[in-house]
Amino acid sequence: MGVNIIPILLSLKVAVASVLIVTCLSIPVAGHMVKRKFPGKDIIESLITLPLVLPPSVVGFILLYIFGKNGPLGRLLESMFNVRIVFTIWGAIIAAVVVSFPLMYQSVKASIESVDPNLENAARTLGAGEFKVFFTITLPLAWNGVLAGFVLAFARSLGEFGATLMIAGNIPGRTQTMPLAIYFYSEAGMSHEAIVLVLIMTIFSFAVIYGLNHWGKGSAHRKAKKGDSYD
Repeated sequence: MGVNIIPILLSLKVAVASVLIVTCLSIPVAGHMVKRKFPGKDIIESLITLPLVLPPSVVGFILLYIFGKNGPLGRLLESMFNVRIVFTIWGAIIAAVVVSFPLMYQSVKASIESVDPNLENAARTLGAGEFKVFFTITLPLAWNGVLAGFVLAFARSLGEFGATLMIAGNIPGRTQTMPLAIYFYSEAGMSHEAIVLVLIMTIFSFAVIYGLNHWGKGSAHRKAKKGDSYD
């Protein structure tokens, strides 16, 4: 009996959708958090990174409460737009966004903080506004961190299990992603199918880590070589 390819395709669909959303959200949020000071900043930053330390089942329960039929957003979406989140692929995407966003945010934030402020100030003295400074100076210089965060967020979204199970359920062909399928196959005694999916996810995760390490060393080597050429 062959392995069902649908969980693989669903996992890729969820991971791609979530990482695009996370990228669009994390860049402006990280930029604002780095460049601005305002009351409650530490509280907001703690809330942003909270999913990193919360058990996935807790994250899933919170999402289920918020987007459930009687939840504040769930009731609003269903009454106004006839849209249901729970037990749909949208629930899986939202779960992936929530758990992967802190990884992307931390990576982007660290990269923005490492940008030399003198370069940004030089652009300001030449008449560039904050928006132009950010997208022409800050973001290009922080691109390595953005790319690293993108890859990590994609890998995290692909492997999300606990929160997805809580809000999206384990519905074959609709919300059953690879991690959920592995759990289902294992419970059903379908060891061969589970092993194949485990190998796929393990190889992919190893490739992500290896690629990031190799790319990071190459980037550092290029910077060092470029620095030596200036001396």
